[in-house]
Amino acid sequence: MIEIHELTKRYGPTTAVSDLTFTVRPGTVTGFLGPNGAGKSTTMRMILGLDEPTSGSVTVNGRPPRAHAAPLHEVGGMLDPQAVHPSRSAYHHLLALAQTTGIRRSRVDEVIDAVGLRSVAKRPAGKFSLGMAQRLGIAAALLGDPATVVLDEPVNGLDVEGIRWMRGMLAELAARGKTVFVSSHLMSEIAQTATHLIVIGQGRLIADTSVAKLTAGHASLEDAFVDLTKDAVEYRAAAFEEEK
Repeated sequence: MIEIHELTKRYGPTTAVSDLTFTVRPGTVTGFLGPNGAGKSTTMRMILGLDEPTSGSVTVNGRPPRAHAAPLHEVGGMLDPQAVHPSRSAYHHLLALAQTTGIRRSRVDEVIDAVGLRSVAKRPAGKFSLGMAQRLGIAAALLGDPATVVLDEPVNGLDVEGIRWMRGMLAELAARGKTVFVSSHLMSEIAQTATHLIVIGQGRLIADTSVAKLTAGHASLEDAFVDLTKDAVEYRAAAFEEEK
């Protein structure tokens, strides 16, 4: 479970995330939506313990991300699938992660097979296509069989077969009782993979609701998203003018 309470992150004079509060529960795929610059990546970095909040709190499975003794067993994340040494093979990249975090060697082979990289496992990661890099990033996220999985744009670069595989994998993880938190700019894809949504804009929470409720009365999730974010921006602009 991911629990975020009054989370704020500032970079100098810029506020990237402001007073966010929401919970991502196990057993379901939760989509994370927002316009470009909404604060999604910053929020996910704080969930993974890569950035510290300015104020507020993040807990993953009951503890702050950096407080876990075996973090890869608790939360696995993929933010930049190409953040791998280009000369290192997929196998040795995963093996290095396993050996430095106390994960059994056989688990490396298991995740390589699970993401479909067996035929290229010994190839340098620098020669991977974007789709193969995505699969490697997902393998790294799953290496510790974590209770919580956080993925940023996981279908980016995948072909049709890969997208279908990703949908099935996310559903399987949720069915196993894991917390699955996925960001995407592809509304049609989120509509087919997620059942719950967290929507933010300008670093603030706009909606915490089910896909079914958000899309009610709209032709598609994309239409509902456009209306929702437009209304939120107009409301905040009006509130700002009143404060002036």
